[in-house]
Amino acid sequence: PAILPKMPGQFKLDKKDEEEGHSNPFNKLEKSRVLQEARVFNEMPINPRACGLILQKILFLLYQGESIGPTEATETFFAMTKLFQNQNPTLRKLMYVTIKEMAKVSQDVIIVTSSLMKDKSAGAIRALARITDSTMLQSVDRTVKEALTSNTTAIQSAALVSAAYWMRENFTAVARWVNEIQQALNSKSPMAQYHALGLLYAIKQKDRLAVSKLVLGQIKASGPRGPHATCLLIRLASKVAAEDTNPSDRTIVDFLESCTRNKSEFVMYEAARAIVNLTNVTARELAPAINVLQGWLNSPRPTHRFAAIRTLNKVAMTHPAALKSCNLDMESLITDSNRSIATLAITTLLKTGNESSIDKLLRQISSFMAEISDEFKIVVIDAIRVLCLKFPKKQGALMSFLSNVLRDSEGGRDYKRAIVETIISLVENIQEARETGLVQLCEFIEDCEFNDLLVRVLHVIGNEGPACPQPGRFIRHIYNRIILETAVVRAAAVSALARFGAQCEPLRANVIVLLARCLYDTDDEVRDRACFFKDLLENQPPAAMSKLVLNAVPFSPSGLERALQDYLAGPATAPFDLSTVPLEKVAPRSALPDAEVAPVRSAEASTVRLAAKPAPVAVAIPAIAHLGVPFKSTGPVDLTEAETEYVVRVTKHVFPAHVALQFNITNTLNDQLLENVRVTLESTESDLSDITVIPAPVVKFGEPGVVFVVVPLDHSSTEETYGARLEFVVKDCDPDSGECDEEGYPDSYSLEDVTVGLADRIVGIDKPNFGAAWTEYEGAHERSENFSLSTMSSLEEACSKIPAHLGLVPCERSGKAPADKTSHVLYLAGMYVGGHEVLARARLAVVQGVNMELTVRSKDETVAELVTAAIA
Repeated sequence: PAILPKMPGQFKLDKKDEEEGHSNPFNKLEKSRVLQEARVFNEMPINPRACGLILQKILFLLYQGESIGPTEATETFFAMTKLFQNQNPTLRKLMYVTIKEMAKVSQDVIIVTSSLMKDKSAGAIRALARITDSTMLQSVDRTVKEALTSNTTAIQSAALVSAAYWMRENFTAVARWVNEIQQALNSKSPMAQYHALGLLYAIKQKDRLAVSKLVLGQIKASGPRGPHATCLLIRLASKVAAEDTNPSDRTIVDFLESCTRNKSEFVMYEAARAIVNLTNVTARELAPAINVLQGWLNSPRPTHRFAAIRTLNKVAMTHPAALKSCNLDMESLITDSNRSIATLAITTLLKTGNESSIDKLLRQISSFMAEISDEFKIVVIDAIRVLCLKFPKKQGALMSFLSNVLRDSEGGRDYKRAIVETIISLVENIQEARETGLVQLCEFIEDCEFNDLLVRVLHVIGNEGPACPQPGRFIRHIYNRIILETAVVRAAAVSALARFGAQCEPLRANVIVLLARCLYDTDDEVRDRACFFKDLLENQPPAAMSKLVLNAVPFSPSGLERALQDYLAGPATAPFDLSTVPLEKVAPRSALPDAEVAPVRSAEASTVRLAAKPAPVAVAIPAIAHLGVPFKSTGPVDLTEAETEYVVRVTKHVFPAHVALQFNITNTLNDQLLENVRVTLESTESDLSDITVIPAPVVKFGEPGVVFVVVPLDHSSTEETYGARLEFVVKDCDPDSGECDEEGYPDSYSLEDVTVGLADRIVGIDKPNFGAAWTEYEGAHERSENFSLSTMSSLEEACSKIPAHLGLVPCERSGKAPADKTSHVLYLAGMYVGGHEVLARARLAVVQGVNMELTVRSKDETVAELVTAAIA
C-alpha cells in the first residue's frame, strides 16, 4: 500500500491546476508536535500509512537543519525500533533512511544491529554502515561477506559502498574482504562492477605493483563490463601508463584504442581524453582519439562539441600537425552560438593554422571579443602569444591586434595583464617588435589604474628602451608617472630613468636634471632612490653604474637578511663578508616549523621529518647547522627505480667547504621495519676519512626517513663520484597488527652512484647588461680554449646543454639560437660557491658538428680553470 496520503492540491493532472501551483504540506511543521505524533509507533497493530507519514516528517525536519536533542532523538529512535515487527517494504525503506540520519544524534543506536543483520536488504546494509564503528566490524564480518557475494545487485552494491565507508576508519578489516570484492568484480551488474573496481583500487592504491596487476588483469579479462566500470578502468590505466617504466608494452595503449570504438559515448570520450594525456604519445597513437573527437565537432549537442574542442585544444599545444584534418570542422565552430565553443575553436586554430590564415583568424576574433568573458579572452590572448613566437614575421598584424584590444576593450586586471605580458614577450623575443611594443606599452601606462602593471611596464621600458634607436622618446612617458602616480609607481619610474642615464650618455645630463626634481618628493623611497642614482650618474665610473644600476645584486633579499642575522648573533670579530650571503631564497627562521628547528639530542639518534623544501631540514641538524646556510640545494635525484622495495632519492646541499647529502628513504615493504639506517660512501679518488654520517633510527612502511652524509668539498676537481650503499637492520613485521620481531638481522642495498658536479656548486645569476659586466672583468683571470663538440649536432642543442652542464644561465636572451643561422654567441654568468662570480662567452659555429671557442673570466683563478676544464 502507498505510504503517502492523498492530500489536497497534490498530483493534479489538469494543466490549469498545475499552473496554479500547490503548497508544501510539510512547510509549517513543528518539531515538538512531530515528536509527539511519533508515539504512534508504540500502537498495536502498526499502521504503515500513519507511521510512514511521521517518518517522512522527521526526515523533512532533519534535512531542513532542525536540531533534535540527544534525549528526544533517543526516545524517538527506540520507539521506531518497534516498527521492525511490520514487514511493509516501503515502511522498511523509510525506516532505514531514518536510522541512518538519526544515528548522528541518537544514543545506543547499536541495539538495532541484530535486526539489520537479519534483514540483509540493501537499505539494511547501508544503515548498518552508519551505526557500526570500526571496533564492531568483526561482529558483522559474516553478514558483509554474504552481501558482497549476493546474487541481488542492490545488496551487492550496498555492501561495496558500505565497505568503502568503513575503510576510512578500519582499512585492515576491509582489506580482508578482498577475495569477496574480487568476486563482486565479476558480477553481471554494471554498477556492482564499478563499485568493486573502485574499492579494489582504494585498497591497493599504495602498492603500485598491485594496482598494475589489477589494471592489466581487468584489461585482459574478456567478460562484459559496464560503461561506468570501463570509464574507471580507463582512468586507472592512464595512471599506470604515466608511471610505467616500460614504454614498449602496448597493452594499455591498445586497450584505450579499443575503447574508442565502444558503444557508450562517454566511454569513447574518456578513452580519447586518456590517449591525449599520455606522455610521449605518437601521432599514430593519437589518430583514434582525434577521429572520435572530430566526429563530435559536428554533433548537435553543445556538450559534445565543447568537450571535443576543449580536448583538441590541448592536443594543439603538443601535436598541432595531427589536427590538420580537423581544421575545416573547427572553422565551422567559429560562428557557433555558444561563445565558449567559438573561443576554443579560434584558439585551437591559432595553434594549428599556418601563416597565411592569421589575418583571417584575427578578423574573426575581433568580431566577438567584446561578447565573451575575461576568462576566455585570456585564453585567446595566450594563444596569440604562442602564435607570435611561432610566426615572427607576422608580428606587425599581431601587434596591431593586441594594441587595439588593449586600447579599446574593457576588462579586468587579469585580462589586461595577459595582454601586457604578451606584448612584453614579443618585445623580448622579436627584435623587430621591440620599439613598436614599447610605444604601445607607453600609451597603455598613460591610462592604467593597476599599480602592479605600471611597475612591470616601467621595469621593461627601463630594460629594453635604452637599446632602441631613439631612446629619448620614452623619457616623457616615464617622467609623467613621477608626476601623476602613487609612491610605488614613482619609485619604479626613478629606477627606470636611472637605467636610461647609465646606458645612454647623450641623455645622461637630462636624466640627472629630472632626478634632481625628484629630490623633493613626499615619499622617502622615491627621494632615496633619486639621491642615490643622481650621485651615481654624476660622480661614479662606468663600472659602478654597471654593477649598481644595470646588473642587479646577485643574492636574494631573504638570504641577505639571514646572513646579517647570523652575523649580528655571533662575536662579529671580522667585517661582514658578502660572499657568505646565499644566492637562493632562504626561509626566515621564524617561518620554519617547530619540528624542523627543534634541537636534536644526538647526531647518531636524529630523526628529521621531511619538509616541502629540503634546505630547512638540513640546517636544523646540529651536526650540519654549524656549516651555515647552504649556498645551493639541488633538486632530488633518484638513486633507485621507482618500483623497488626501497626508494632512495638524494638532495645535495652545498656549503663553502662541505656537501651535505640528504638521502630520502621510503620503505615500500609492509612486512619490514628498518632500524639504524645509514648510507655508506666509497671513492677511489677522494679521502672519506673526514665524513659525518647521521643515520635514521627507524624507517617504517610508507613513512619516509632521512639520512645525512657530510663530505668535504674538493675544489680542485670538476666532478666527484661516490659509490653508495644503503645499510640497515631488518625486523620482520605483521602487516595487519603492526607487531615486529624483537631481533633483526643486518642487510644492505646497492644504490646508484652519487655525483657532485660543477653545476651543483654554481648558481646562475642573470646579467641584463652582459657587455658592461664583461668589460668590468677585463683585468680578471681569463681562460680561453677551443672545443669540438662531437656529441652535439645543432646550435639549439648546444645552447641547451652547455648552460646546464656548467650550471650557468644565459644572459641577454642568448640562450635561444636563431633558426636560420650557422653561428651564435652564448653569454653565460653565475656564481661559484664562496661568492666567486664567473662569466663565460661561448662562440658557437656549425662546421661538420658544433665548434666552440669558450672564454671564461673570473676574479678567482681556480674558478676560471674549473669552468674551462669542465667542458674537456
